[in-house]
Formats: sequence, C-alpha cells, structure tokens
Amino acid sequence: MKDSQLKFDRTCHVLYSRPCKRQIQEKIALHYPADEREAVWTRVQIQYENFLADWRTDLGGKKNFHNGRGGTYDCIALMAYYVVCRDVTSLAEIEKMEGSLFLPAFRKLRFVNVNHPFFKKLLHRAFLNAKRRCDKWGDYDMHVAPYRKDQPIYYEFTACPTAEFAKKHGLLEVMPALCNPDFEGMEFLHAKLVRKTTCSNGCRCDYTICGDQDAYLKDHPEYRDEAGYRRNR
Repeated sequence: MKDSQLKFDRTCHVLYSRPCKRQIQEKIALHYPADEREAVWTRVQIQYENFLADWRTDLGGKKNFHNGRGGTYDCIALMAYYVVCRDVTSLAEIEKMEGSLFLPAFRKLRFVNVNHPFFKKLLHRAFLNAKRRCDKWGDYDMHVAPYRKDQPIYYEFTACPTAEFAKKHGLLEVMPALCNPDFEGMEFLHAKLVRKTTCSNGCRCDYTICGDQDAYLKDHPEYRDEAGYRRNR
C-alpha cells in the first residue's frame, strides 16, 4: 500500500518519517520470508491508520517539533509495528529502532560538554525554549527549574502524549523502549540523565541532568527495573 493511500486526517496528523518506515521495513525483512513482507508492512500501515482514527487532533501536525523524526508519530508507528509483529519482535529491538531515529540529532552535538558551565547554561536555555514551544501546543506539560550553577539542571513533564497513547491502547509495556534512549542522548553531550520515574510508570517524567564527571552521580546509580526502564536510585 502506498503511504498516500492511508486514510487519516492530514490537517492534524502526520505520516511516520521516512527513516522510521525504513527501520520497520528492515525489521520485517529480517523476520519474515520475502513473499510475506509486503503483506506484513500493509498490516502495519493499516494499524497505524486505525491508531490515528480516534487520536487527539490538537498536537499541531508538522508544525510541532515533537511530531518530527523519532517523535510522537514515529513512536505510534513503532507501536503499530509491535502490535502486528509481536510474535517476532522484542522490546530490545524497539528500543534500538527508536534510538536509531531519536539519537542522530544528539550525535551532531558531540562538541557539547555539560561539565563546562558555558554549555550547561546553554543547555538550560534550550530547555526553556522547548518549554515555550510545549506551552504553545499544549502537548507536553513541561516545567523547568531555575538555573543554579552549583546544581544539576532539572525539568519535568507532567503530561506526555506518547505515554497517553500507550495507556489508551494498552501498550505501556512498550514505553521503556521509547523512553530509554533519552539516557544515551545525554551521553553524547558528556552529560548524564538521572531519572526516577516517567509519565508512563508514575505521575511525571523527571530529568535531572549533570555533567558526566559530576559528584552528584555517585549517590544516584543507574539500574534497569523489572519493566525494562533505565532509571536511578
């Protein structure tokens, strides 16, 4: 099925990104014989279409930066793939796919070193800008703590459309795979993310961010919980 044939409201929803489509088709090719692949891909497309049929229409479409590569709609596409191919895929595979989509932007920022005050303050300003954009769309409820040069950066989401979608469709088990790449993203900035909860397994997604040489990390070791979330003590 051609992407143009999918029936959803394109005035408020967007199609999965091309890299996301490629990721899914590559995994279908890995798990299924050649004569089944097109049919499986069509099932994923139809599942995506069905997911959007009753999904909220106020997320800004292409104008919202959260709906781009690796964002909300790519996450919905990965959940469509998971639903259709549950028997052959795994959460580890979904996490790797989301990382491939989400992390390239961070790789371009390898020159950033949050251990240095200049970059730490610059990163805080970036989060303040993200909050202004979230406030514009009303998608993520984002709260950013004031900058303190002697403390880690802190912000949190108290609402997340991806977590909301997963709850609506009984797919919370997939959320660790979609949330965990945040940790790796910070590592490209010579930073560490300290997180104790997310919107999908609690009431907020907390981001405490410090340089990877910060003594703060000693008191907050990372582990994976039984659900598969990377989190900290």
